[in-house]
Amino acid sequence: MATPFPVPAVTDNPDGWGPCTVPAHLKDIPFAPFNKGDKLGRVADWTQGAFGQKYAGRGYQQGGVPVFNFFANEEEESFHLVDNRPVKTTKFGGPRRFQQNQRFQQQRRDGKDGRGCPEGDKKKGGPQQQKKQQFYGRDNQRQTQYSSSVEIGADWQVMEQISTTSLSRLNYSPGEPEDLLACGSLEYYDKSFDNLAVKKEKPLEKTKRIFRSVTTSDDPIMQQLAASGKGRVFAVDSILTHLMCMQSSKYGWDLLATRKGDKLFFDWRQSSKFTLLTVNETAPEAVPEDKDNINGMHHLALEATALNQNFSQQVLIKDGNKMDFGQPNPFASPSDAGSLASCAYKYRKWRLAGGADAPEIVVRCEVDGALRTAEGAAPQTVLIKALNEYDMKSQDYRKRLENQKGAVLLSETKNNKFKVAKWTASALLSGADQIKLGFVSRATPRDVSNHVVLAMHALKPRDAARSISLDMDNCWGIVRALCDMLLGLEEGAYLLVKDPNKELLRVYSVPSDAFAAVSAADQEEELEGVDMGGQRRGVDVTVPIVAAVRSDAVAGDAEDV
Repeated sequence: MATPFPVPAVTDNPDGWGPCTVPAHLKDIPFAPFNKGDKLGRVADWTQGAFGQKYAGRGYQQGGVPVFNFFANEEEESFHLVDNRPVKTTKFGGPRRFQQNQRFQQQRRDGKDGRGCPEGDKKKGGPQQQKKQQFYGRDNQRQTQYSSSVEIGADWQVMEQISTTSLSRLNYSPGEPEDLLACGSLEYYDKSFDNLAVKKEKPLEKTKRIFRSVTTSDDPIMQQLAASGKGRVFAVDSILTHLMCMQSSKYGWDLLATRKGDKLFFDWRQSSKFTLLTVNETAPEAVPEDKDNINGMHHLALEATALNQNFSQQVLIKDGNKMDFGQPNPFASPSDAGSLASCAYKYRKWRLAGGADAPEIVVRCEVDGALRTAEGAAPQTVLIKALNEYDMKSQDYRKRLENQKGAVLLSETKNNKFKVAKWTASALLSGADQIKLGFVSRATPRDVSNHVVLAMHALKPRDAARSISLDMDNCWGIVRALCDMLLGLEEGAYLLVKDPNKELLRVYSVPSDAFAAVSAADQEEELEGVDMGGQRRGVDVTVPIVAAVRSDAVAGDAEDV
């Protein structure tokens, strides 16, 4: 049996829409007539407060009735929402973003990038976009932390701390130097190397000649000049240019300054690696400090030093004709006098202040070769150096040297600013007429023993200084400030240490015998080859570098000077 369904009462309003009478529980409630096309506001809008007064009530302003808007009364003024942060809105709606993601995924499956171009297209984005992608974040690439060149002793006292960035304000012009002595002999440069090209590359020959790098205090000529009162400060050009150009250095290094009476001597430590050349020291991509890596800082320094010495002798004519300076080589012993490398030394003096009693600095300068000129003209002196390539992917000498030698030279100068600046300053100190610069590359990317010479480039020292913004007045200002500071200290030994991770130079007071203890094994290794700090694994070195010459080996030659 079906349940009965009561029919509800229906009130008919013949005059319009809405009820005929108002129920008692709805009496006095505001009512406004509306049309079917009118827009209604939201029942509860919790986002209006986040947009401020500019967008408040926007739904009601477009046809709604403001009488239905909610207003907080006095009893609810203390009410606050817990989360009153602005609501985050997206520029594009959800469906449109979903459609874009579908399109990008489809293009990626088709082998295209986000702009619909094939992946790997070198022309995508245009030159400006490619440049931004290539150099994006390059200032943050050098993150390697290098270790100090010397272990700081617990009893060492810090005398001074100098910020290398503040040295750019120093300036001094010492004037023309005074030549005290010149000794040694130079072989002549082979001009056929000027016509060298990539397609006519020559293998780098390994010389058997002996190279001797003698520090200031071990130089018998320096000792005689100091005893005769020719100056108060004594240094060799490699040390002096290191101090002059220290603002460009990135690695850690140290130098020994010794006060003896009123004299000051600059030396390198016997067991240090000061005489080794650096590679890509100022490049954006930091060279790793990995002793087991052939492309690490340790092995690259050995490779660059050895090939520079080999190259400096290969480009000379070995026919017996030499440019003689009148005095014999002060570091030649009777047993190896005929096997020494072509090298000449100039002892020159500069005044470090304007007064008559101002300190004077004596510097031993080196030149590598001589250059024949026109009939009747005196031969010129040259410095012979080499830039070496080890990462063929980044530079590729063989592809760029033919048509872009200037660009390669500019890039190498930026990556080796400290080394090139030292070479240029050395040429200016010695009065050399030219710098012969060679481009040397490995025979194969992983072969550190065999190299090829690809091209040559000649530079005048003053033009080279202008091209790299090397200001010799600023260099001499740095030397003068350091000498004045050290001459004002008491007698003793001081160590200048460059922080490898900060632009800071510290001066330590060290005991006089702090570096005197050197093991016999280290001495033998220095006599046999390049000083690698006790490690010479995986690199073929045939060029000997002697860190010091015993006084008994050169005493006979010193008496003849």
